[in-house]
Amino acid sequence: MTDLSASAKPSRFSLLANPTRFLDLSGKVQPWLYGVALVAVAAGVFLGLTAPADYQQGATVEIMFIHVPFAWLAMMIWTVMSLSALGTLVWRHPLADVSIKAAAPIGAVFTALCLITGSIWGRPMWGTWWVWDARLTSVFVLFLMYLGLIALTRALEEPGKAARPAAILVLVGFVNIPIIKFSVDWWNTLHQPASVMRMGGPAMPAAYLTPLLVSAVGFTLLFFALHLTAMRTEILRRRVAALSRLAARRAEA
Repeated sequence: MTDLSASAKPSRFSLLANPTRFLDLSGKVQPWLYGVALVAVAAGVFLGLTAPADYQQGATVEIMFIHVPFAWLAMMIWTVMSLSALGTLVWRHPLADVSIKAAAPIGAVFTALCLITGSIWGRPMWGTWWVWDARLTSVFVLFLMYLGLIALTRALEEPGKAARPAAILVLVGFVNIPIIKFSVDWWNTLHQPASVMRMGGPAMPAAYLTPLLVSAVGFTLLFFALHLTAMRTEILRRRVAALSRLAARRAEA
């Protein structure tokens, strides 16, 4: 008879579920991610600063090359957390709740930067720092959702108790992502319709599209590098906390 326990090979999915293997793999990938991300961000910002001035917006169009990537990342990070939430609720992946807790502060920072740079861009273009239109309001709601998620994951010291409520909150909050994306099509807002991801291809000149895409790729890679760092920190923090609890029990015994 065949020894199934000896012949069965663990899948890549199960290998990554092992925190020790994840720490080893992420430790090797992380420096490369940071390096490529910083080069791409620097290249995107340089290309953006040297792009020709827009005939309507003038030099203020340069804010676009960081504002738009921040906006994309604000939505993308919540989408990543939603996939992690499925990993918690459906597949019981041991690192899924670590991913959510690690990504939430990064997403909050990128969303705040999106709101700040958008206000700076909107002041000369719209004549106001803020207006409660559909796009701005839904992004602000997303920022509040990030803050609520951070508060929830830190309110409960035991990771197992916070994992399920956090995952449910993330999945419920995902309904806001398509609202942000399609708000310019569904309602009358100050924001222009999509000019990059649209039917018929991008409507943006190559002089603006190239630095925008390079900058977006750079900031996206930077997020994944920061995410790996935050996940590694959270795994090590949980290990230290577990060892501390074990030492306390032994001392009491």
